Amino acid sequence: MAQADLFSTPPGPRTTPAPAPSAGDPANPALASDAAPSHPTRSAPLAARLRPRSLDEYVGQQHILAPGQLLRRAIEADRIQSVIFFGPPGTGKTSLAQIIARHTRCRFERLSGVESNVADMRRVLASAANRLENTGQPTLVFIDEIHRFNKSQQDVLLPDVEAGVIRLVGATTHNPFFFVNAPLVSRSQIFELRPLGEADILALLQRALTDSDRGLGHLRIQAVPEALEHLARVSDGDGRKALSSLEIAALTTPPEPDGTIALTLAVAEQCIQKKAVVYDGDGDAHYDTISAFIKSVRGSDADAALYWLAKMVHAGEDPRFITRRLMILAAEDIGLADPLALVVTVAAHQAAEFVGWPEARIPVAEATVYLATAHKSNSAIVAIDAALEDVRSGRTLPVPESLRDGHYRGASQLGHGVGYEYAHSHPGHFVAQDYLGAHRQYYQPGELGFEKKIRDRVEQWRAQLATVRPSPAP
Repeated sequence: MAQADLFSTPPGPRTTPAPAPSAGDPANPALASDAAPSHPTRSAPLAARLRPRSLDEYVGQQHILAPGQLLRRAIEADRIQSVIFFGPPGTGKTSLAQIIARHTRCRFERLSGVESNVADMRRVLASAANRLENTGQPTLVFIDEIHRFNKSQQDVLLPDVEAGVIRLVGATTHNPFFFVNAPLVSRSQIFELRPLGEADILALLQRALTDSDRGLGHLRIQAVPEALEHLARVSDGDGRKALSSLEIAALTTPPEPDGTIALTLAVAEQCIQKKAVVYDGDGDAHYDTISAFIKSVRGSDADAALYWLAKMVHAGEDPRFITRRLMILAAEDIGLADPLALVVTVAAHQAAEFVGWPEARIPVAEATVYLATAHKSNSAIVAIDAALEDVRSGRTLPVPESLRDGHYRGASQLGHGVGYEYAHSHPGHFVAQDYLGAHRQYYQPGELGFEKKIRDRVEQWRAQLATVRPSPAP
């Protein structure tokens, strides 16, 4: 899919500015915003106060922001036109948008896919057009949770994005290729923000403890390393969650007689409580987790498969969704190497339907371990796909006359069923006769498990069938 070039020359301004009231003007104080977003007050949450003000302060996302990387070069060259950031909560999407606005000296306007409507969008777009026409200052429109806008709302943005009236920065926790209109995606550069590493979160926590202006440096906090490491580890890559937990710990822990606030491991555990598993029932985490689960089973790693299964169980995933995928895997990736694999999985599916969570975890785990430790063979899916390809692309083979239905009056006069030999009437319940009318071999038996025995029989039978089939084409 074609995407916008970050380094293309921005298109010129729209020739006829819209006369609607402009966002950010005095007539619209509710929508007013600054070229550089205002500094949060002391009453703002710690995570908001510590938002980075420059790329040098920004923590994480080095795969796109390290020196020399595409996004950093685009920001430094002021060639940002339309971008969409997607990733888990607390990874810095909003902060990055504000940094881009500061660095490029754009007017910063913020909309929300949850709260804003089409009228808000049109006011912001009209204001941006007037500003660009009259002052030459570009406008960066940041849309948080852009996937919450429906198709018609997203379409409102298209003309101004394409004409360069605004620089769009969208943020979403959902994969934009599934949840954002294709025309808007094709006009944008997509960047995925990853969960912060433990080292990144530790750096954020240390900054919060030492920054007297925006952080908690004005308090006398003594945090043991184990406490900070615990916060960094269980925050699940969410910087906002880690900072919020640190703030709760600092503001709710009674100071010692000397005024020192002791942040111990026990305090940290209480403040962050139980880690919330990042898992959305219809988004990336849903599909990424089941993908990791199936690939772990296919890869014969029972331990990894059980971990991903546990994550889905904990998150309340539908057990039938899991077992349906396991049934497919049993046929596709194990097949005839262990024919019992499909039987065990179907039984687990039925058991899960009968009992539900939490007891269903037991038969589902049993099937998971059985499949992960079974011999593997994908010969069945390779065989049927090869046959399908022949049917789709080749000449349709007629049914040999001896195999046609002969159970009706007059069939023998047409030669239908004449010459067919009943296999059970022959030694070994096998007789060599032409069942296809052409030379084809789709099924290639594997060499593991039960399929080793199948392979011996197939090779013996094929040798006899070859004597009555047409010779393969040269």
